[in-house]
Amino acid sequence: MDAVTEAMTSSPSPQRPSPLTLPAVLTGVVLVAMSISGTAVALPSMGRELDASGSALNWVVAGYNLAFAAMTLVAGSTADQVGRRRTFVASAVVFSCGFLITAVSPSVLFTDVSRIVSGAGGAGIMAAGGAVLAASYEGTSRNRAFALMGTMAGVGIAVGPTLSGLLVSATGWRGSFVVFAALGMLITVGATRMHESRAATARADWAGSFLFVAALCLLMFALLEAPSLGWTDGAVVATAIAGVAVLAVFGVVQRRSSHPVLEPALLTNRGFIGWSLATLTTSVGFLGLLVFLPTYLQVAARLTPAVTGAAMLLLTAPVLVTPLAAVALVNKGVPARRLIVLALVMVTLGNLCLVTLSPDNTMLGATGPLLAIGTGMGISFGIADGQAMRLVPAESVGLAAGFLNTLRGTAETMVIAAFGAALVGFVGNRLGSDQRAASVSAGQLSDTHRHVELTALTWSWCMTQLGIGLLCLLLTVTVVVLIRHHGQRRQDV
Repeated sequence: MDAVTEAMTSSPSPQRPSPLTLPAVLTGVVLVAMSISGTAVALPSMGRELDASGSALNWVVAGYNLAFAAMTLVAGSTADQVGRRRTFVASAVVFSCGFLITAVSPSVLFTDVSRIVSGAGGAGIMAAGGAVLAASYEGTSRNRAFALMGTMAGVGIAVGPTLSGLLVSATGWRGSFVVFAALGMLITVGATRMHESRAATARADWAGSFLFVAALCLLMFALLEAPSLGWTDGAVVATAIAGVAVLAVFGVVQRRSSHPVLEPALLTNRGFIGWSLATLTTSVGFLGLLVFLPTYLQVAARLTPAVTGAAMLLLTAPVLVTPLAAVALVNKGVPARRLIVLALVMVTLGNLCLVTLSPDNTMLGATGPLLAIGTGMGISFGIADGQAMRLVPAESVGLAAGFLNTLRGTAETMVIAAFGAALVGFVGNRLGSDQRAASVSAGQLSDTHRHVELTALTWSWCMTQLGIGLLCLLLTVTVVVLIRHHGQRRQDV
């Protein structure tokens, strides 16, 4: 029996959870997911009122995602150290305050900063929330709890743009942020009734935490600013090099630290890494479509925003139902490894099939692939986290939950930035104009050159999708090797 299995079997069973544990965590997950996918709806109104555009306005969304990705791992480690309930409550307060400050923001710079604050709070909600569930439930109950968590994340992503649009229309963009702040405070009140849990041995690695956040911020800044400044711009190159250097220092510090923020043993656990990469793969195959496909559908097929939103349900609706179905199959004895391989194959093939998308077959060509990708994402949401958390010691569930959500947040931020940069780059290559490329990629085609620009946009879309599909294929093969190796090793023990 290996060390991980020993730790799991020797750890005490969780006490009976408070009735408010699951509702508080799940509501927090929905709000965090909605704020990831829905805030973009408010950007036009915010830009007009705050007299902002371009990079400064884009950071309203990017800053939130960056803070979420950078702080999730730190939040998970902190939850193990100071208490999972305490971290969840504090994070909910930070999340709510960030939204409230955004609602009264006098300038776009003020807004960007407050959105970063909200992103940090959202990171704590997701990481500490996952740790609370892992510490409160076990067995099939834990599987169901994580399946519900995945379902609620899917619900938030799916309905975020629609509900945010309704809120903005009814209350204005400032009012919509007030509603989020109020809901966040309700979560805070409910979370105070949850049971506290923490790791048996307190640990703190503030140097490691600072280095990790700094490295991720530098790398994400370079990636997010490169499309507008240029990939060879001195500031972009210098920032990227600095990020890699700080990340290398972080790795050295973690190996020498007695209480690292990222346990090196976690990275050598092939099974855990395999399941973690499975969540990253589905995020890579899902997020780019969620953000950029609506623009292409409106431009190529001339769909209205309402019809486009309905069409996107082909991608998001399966995420609402498949997580619970997947965990039900696992609880009935269906091997989780087979289900996750099926999910990854569906996501990979779906993305590769979208390479054939064109103005002549937008909806017909997209229907099957979108359903496949959404179903694969839903299966991953339902089982990946629960299976990964089974493979870590009970005292490290907060760190492990933080690692999982850091992977997701980082993948989402990088995919959105890379997808947009690839579209602009390919369009610019075909049109021979970087200035027109930015407008065409955003769906702003000229009447006189529409056919040429639409052809360039379609070719760029296909090339970008090919890259995403091949990346998903490579990651899928890696996941299969890792989880198969781990499964065979456990059978031999």
